[in-house]
Amino acid sequence: MVYVLNRIGQPLMPCKEAKARKLLKNHKARVDKREPFTIQLLFDCENRIQDITLGIDAGSKHLGLSATTEQKELYAADVELRSDIVELLSTRRQYRRTRRGRLRYRAPRFCNRVRSRNKGWLAPSVEQKIKTHLRVVNDVCRILPVSKIIVETAAFDVQKIENPDISGEGYQQGSQLDFWNVREYVLWRDNHECQCCHGKSMDKILNVHHIESRKTGGDSPKNLITLCKNCHDQYHMGKINPNLKCREPLRDAAFMGIMRWSFYNRLKNEYLNVSMTYGYITKNTRIQHDLPKEHYTDARCISGNPQAEPLGYYFCQKKVRCHNRQIHKANIQKGGIRKRNQAAYLVKGFRLFDKVRYDNQAGFVFGRRANGYFDLRKLNGEVIHRSASYKKLELLDTRKTLLTERRQAVPLKAKAMSIPA
Repeated sequence: MVYVLNRIGQPLMPCKEAKARKLLKNHKARVDKREPFTIQLLFDCENRIQDITLGIDAGSKHLGLSATTEQKELYAADVELRSDIVELLSTRRQYRRTRRGRLRYRAPRFCNRVRSRNKGWLAPSVEQKIKTHLRVVNDVCRILPVSKIIVETAAFDVQKIENPDISGEGYQQGSQLDFWNVREYVLWRDNHECQCCHGKSMDKILNVHHIESRKTGGDSPKNLITLCKNCHDQYHMGKINPNLKCREPLRDAAFMGIMRWSFYNRLKNEYLNVSMTYGYITKNTRIQHDLPKEHYTDARCISGNPQAEPLGYYFCQKKVRCHNRQIHKANIQKGGIRKRNQAAYLVKGFRLFDKVRYDNQAGFVFGRRANGYFDLRKLNGEVIHRSASYKKLELLDTRKTLLTERRQAVPLKAKAMSIPA
């Protein structure tokens, strides 16, 4: 299927590959975009369009999209969102505090918190995901004449997930009620016993250990565990490796609760016909039509046309960072030399995340070397070649912040057939 734009860039109904090939051959159209393949007509034509509904399965890690008519699915995509924002900002904060701490006479900073000045401020990790949602919706509306948008958002009761029996005043009385601090609660929760050796070391000094680094894991009781001083010291020296697992984090549930109305209201401000649906309706529709559990399949159910003929493939997309602003590496070499953290923008005419063809395989540049050898991979991490020469590469598309590749969809479940005796 080929997506079509008219002469002034407005979307039309898609056409078949054969018709697009004839238009390009007769110089009546030009290629506008490679993936998904889109052409733009060079002549005036009638703008005949049908009712197209776009279903959006919003999520914290993955986003599903499906544009359908009553008879056929026209677009399907599974978008992988960024999850490295928290770690990158935490690392930057760590370096900033260390740098400012080296200047003892530095003037104090106060009243400069952005969240107190800007109404409706959201954390950068949440804001970035909402903007990615809006961008991919805009990309679909650019190539298809979408007449209606239906979005599924979810609200999770985090306290109910942790304690299914909670009710009434229990919501106001947390697990740390009547405790002086988090440390006292963690020691009481673990019965004042080392969770590694369980008292075998006979060490009476107990420490509260962060299972995941405090930089990204925080000081939540889920991320804390009681260890004796002996086990704690040996763990940090690398002599023991206890299997310490953090309890199931609820970051994704919290994110969905934050972004639910923010994303929906922004969507309504940009588009006219926008409505909301709920997860139990989507699940019921998917089960009734015996469809596989995929993000783009859920989006097709959300669009209200689960019986539409599936496309047979979908576009796998991955959001990557725009650029790296860190100039030097944190480790200072001997003599005070700072090694640059940024590689050359162009290496033998290729950039990071460029889409290239190597040995009849399309992939992306995930690593570069100054001598002209590149690490080529697909979006699922499959390695095409770890050291491919630039002489054997063909540039297909320059880098984008939203990498796209086409994949075969999961086949529908085969219906059981009764064989007569």
